[in-house]
Amino acid sequence: MKKICVIPGDGIGPEVIPAAVQVMEKVLPDLSIIEAEAGWGCFQKHGISVPQETLDKIRDCGAALFGAVSSPSTKVAGYRSAILTMRQELGLYANLRPVRSLPGVSSRSDVDMIIVRENTEGMYAGIETLNEGRATATRVITREASLRIAGEALRLAQLLGRKKLSIVHKANVLPMTDGLFRDSVLEVVRSYQKEGLDIQVEQVLVDLAAFRMLSAPQTYDVIVTTNLFGDILSDAAAYWGGGMGLAPSLNVGDGLALAEPVHGSAPDIAGKGIANPIAAILSAALLVRFTWQLPETAARIERAVERFLEKIKIDDPSELKSLESTQNYLEGILAEL
Repeated sequence: MKKICVIPGDGIGPEVIPAAVQVMEKVLPDLSIIEAEAGWGCFQKHGISVPQETLDKIRDCGAALFGAVSSPSTKVAGYRSAILTMRQELGLYANLRPVRSLPGVSSRSDVDMIIVRENTEGMYAGIETLNEGRATATRVITREASLRIAGEALRLAQLLGRKKLSIVHKANVLPMTDGLFRDSVLEVVRSYQKEGLDIQVEQVLVDLAAFRMLSAPQTYDVIVTTNLFGDILSDAAAYWGGGMGLAPSLNVGDGLALAEPVHGSAPDIAGKGIANPIAAILSAALLVRFTWQLPETAARIERAVERFLEKIKIDDPSELKSLESTQNYLEGILAEL
């Protein structure tokens, strides 16, 4: 029996996550659901964004599905983003962001990439100071984390039969930090190539990588990069997969995984029952595929979403709003299963 810790979070999370759970239960009828709390709302109630009980439940299940988090844009004493806390406390060192063309909602038909982003350090290490009008953020890059994320990227490339790895960095300006990242990734590449992995490797400076993401996204296969660069590039790449409302992700650690839709908490539509659950559903499919190693079951979910999108025949992703309700999305996708 598979177990999953379900954490709706803030905003539209409590609307899209139950929809994703219903889809998972359709294809995995013996699935055991364990509920937990995290997020800004949790902090307001309990004084902590991620209770120890939630971390324990995720560890016990080995898998979690998280909705969204609302974080204040100014410092609040004692508060830390729930998703950043879970990534670091649980050692979820890799963020996997697949982007591919989807029928009816993508302006191109030739995009199929996966962005592998280091998830625990870099500019998101959470080390900031403010002193007399001077703010400083510390960028942390370690050899250990860089070797680890490189191994994850190459393992995925091998598993999925990918043929090209793009190492994105800015070592010409940041020679110490990005130089360490680049050299560590290349070290792992050489190790895999000695073992017989046939893969083309390129280095791309992040500014050129962003330009190519806009002008020639079909040239990417697997991208490996640091935390901030990966965050920005993967959000930009989501455009080619129909936008942020359809973009899935999976946070991966040793023996643990947490799936989360890329979109935010969308407070402007929260509680109205109109949120699009497709990103949450596709995130659940990533967990089924890569964590539980059930590729055929994951493919059932993904094909159901694709058939649903084909049937509604929209010309622009913004037209998805015309479906009016989360329930309409859910019923349409369940019908395709």
